[in-house]
Amino acid sequence: MLINVESSKSLEDIRKTLEEKAKEKGFGVMAVHEVNNILENKGFPIDYTLVIYEVCMPRAASEVLKKNPYISTALPCRISIIQDGNRYILSTIKPTYMIDLYKEPELKGVAEEVENLIKEIMEACS
Repeated sequence: MLINVESSKSLEDIRKTLEEKAKEKGFGVMAVHEVNNILENKGFPIDYTLVIYEVCMPRAASEVLKKNPYISTALPCRISIIQDGNRYILSTIKPTYMIDLYKEPELKGVAEEVENLIKEIMEACS
């Protein structure tokens, strides 16, 4: 259900690589949520760094949304960067898992393409 990639790089290096590789692979970064900072500012701190990137591949998004607008509830794709001691784990829900929820088997190919590209982006950060 999840793709997890471990990295010993610094958070700054991971973020830089993720943004560069996403662009190279045809994805745009739509938003970045520094969750640990947001929660701390609201008075509910957590004791680790958590950054969530929302990424989108416009061609793929258009293809799946033309078929089923309810797939919008799973978009954009998210890549979490989770601090685990002295390392970081990049994690995302597999697009192939998500697409199965919508019972659109003809979209399995586009989900596989997006999944492979996101995995490549994440692995470049390891």
